[in-house]
Amino acid sequence: MIKFYETVIEVLKQDTRFFTEDGILLKNAVYEAAMQMDENLISILLANKITKAQFFKEVAGVVVFDKIAFGWVVSNKEFLPDSYTRFKNKIGLANERGELLSSKGNVELVFPYKDCVLAGGQTKDDQKRTEVFYNTALSPDEIDRLLFPKVFINAKKYTINGMENAKFNVNDNLVVKGNNLLTLASLSRCYEGKIQCIYIDVPYNTGNDSFGYNDRFNHSSWLTFIKNRLDFSHKLLKPSGTIAISVDNYELGYLLVLLDEIFGKENRKNIITVKRGSVTGAKVINPGVVNVAEYVVIYAKESAQWKPNRVYCAKGYDDRYNVWINNRDKHYSEWTFSTVLEKWAETEGVKKSQLKKKYGDLYKEKLNEFVIDNAHNIGRWAALDMNSVSEEARKLKKESLSSPETVYYLPREDANDYYIKNGNTLLFATDRIMTIDGVTTFSQPISDIWDDVLPNDLHNEGNVEFKKGKKPEKLISRILELCTNEGDLVLDFFAGSGTTGAVAMKMNRKFILCEQMDYIQDITCQRLIQTIMHDSRGISSEVNWQGGGSFVYCELANANQNFVDEIQSASSLYEIKDIYLRIIETGFISSKVNPRNINDNVEDFYALSLEDQKCFLMELLDKNLLYVNYCDIDDEEYAISDEDKEFTRNFYGEV
Repeated sequence: MIKFYETVIEVLKQDTRFFTEDGILLKNAVYEAAMQMDENLISILLANKITKAQFFKEVAGVVVFDKIAFGWVVSNKEFLPDSYTRFKNKIGLANERGELLSSKGNVELVFPYKDCVLAGGQTKDDQKRTEVFYNTALSPDEIDRLLFPKVFINAKKYTINGMENAKFNVNDNLVVKGNNLLTLASLSRCYEGKIQCIYIDVPYNTGNDSFGYNDRFNHSSWLTFIKNRLDFSHKLLKPSGTIAISVDNYELGYLLVLLDEIFGKENRKNIITVKRGSVTGAKVINPGVVNVAEYVVIYAKESAQWKPNRVYCAKGYDDRYNVWINNRDKHYSEWTFSTVLEKWAETEGVKKSQLKKKYGDLYKEKLNEFVIDNAHNIGRWAALDMNSVSEEARKLKKESLSSPETVYYLPREDANDYYIKNGNTLLFATDRIMTIDGVTTFSQPISDIWDDVLPNDLHNEGNVEFKKGKKPEKLISRILELCTNEGDLVLDFFAGSGTTGAVAMKMNRKFILCEQMDYIQDITCQRLIQTIMHDSRGISSEVNWQGGGSFVYCELANANQNFVDEIQSASSLYEIKDIYLRIIETGFISSKVNPRNINDNVEDFYALSLEDQKCFLMELLDKNLLYVNYCDIDDEEYAISDEDKEFTRNFYGEV
């Protein structure tokens, strides 16, 4: 019996488009032909009784091609030899039609809305209640010039001395206004493999952000939207790089599947739970579990090269450190021991039992102060694990058990020395005391639960108002402390209020920010300018920020995006008519649209509601030409200035 897999191959050999000269099957070509309902492909499949039986069914006397079923087979690793099981080796995210996202080349532009953004940012949560959303998905056959490198214009450099014209320098901090997918495509020309850390706070798809993004698009659109941008993220990261993403529980599971597909499950490093509030207020009214957590998902580009830093957080006095060395200044063989409380009581001139009475509510605070001030003399006994220590250490442990009052010493080159007594080693409090956020305190390595980065006084950070859109500087500083070092390059392509850039500048990292919304100048850039001039908020005191630094601001040169902006802000039929006439006359219209058909039915268009008119005009536009492509930089129609040409050419390394 001829195998089903071999039958499909033989059928496909009738079309030379699907094979290389060497006879290698071009699976992607076959898949795209199926999705496009290619006439020749359907004909040859129909002509074979086996493939006809598997991929076609009769409905009301009409034979219908099941392109999804065929797509499952073709995109499978081995065409499923000997059997046809459509789900074998096919676990993954799919769109509403059952097509795996990993097999599709769709691009989700997802235009944000902007006409409810006030000068200086939104101040009310309900300002976007009536906004029209424009989700635009382009299939592979519609993508021609979409991801070509774009032209940059209006470049300005901001320093402590003010604003000046800018020439591109790869070492400059960069802020780009434009669609973030298309910006990422352009950045890849200059920065591929150069980004050490990407941090993004993605739209949560709940409708509760104060950012002016369309964060309520349908689920499959959201998945495609994120996937497109993660694909570029992977290209931009260094082999040793990290991507960290803030997300809530609504899309967490799906985001992990996407990241596993793009970065590899073996590169998943952490899922960090971040406490964002307290169990108080209106949120406790409803029954059930009170949600006070969000998440930060961390993936490496390549695990073998990923080297995170050890990061510590503050912790109250650890009362296991209760051993006092009475004579620390003498040779270890002469050491004698008592307890911390005994020594403290002696110092205070009271009995140990009277300490709590003396200090009352201040007892823990005073004890903590005493321990920190005397940490050199304080430690704790910890058991030596015979399975994880050297042979010499095991030998000394056995000796110490036979002589329990003797202290044994074992120096070590790459770790703390051992002081062993009665089978235990002495851990010193000095190794646990650090200065964190400007305060000397007991510390511990950070875990995957962060309950110390609450958004306290968040509304004042950066002096910008984004009620539900900002992340605390402390949260981002911890991520950068974990994943980067001074001088490393950090990327955030959902820049919002500019927190990532402000934190990176204060921590002596380089940054690139991308933002499409108009508030980029009034909020994002203004926050960075304030940081340069010495912003005292956020982490400034902890890192001793004194101001300084600089950044370059530029924009993707608009083409059809100008019409997008006008459509989004239009509020009357008069404006819509004017935009429509100019689009027909001067705009770049989608190849799927016949202007004659529109003109013949223009009265029907004018009869639509304002929202439907806007949607229709958005469909008219050629999305490949939202911005000016680099290859068209000299086209007189776009009137690109000599300064902008020079900046752009420098960016792409062609000057």
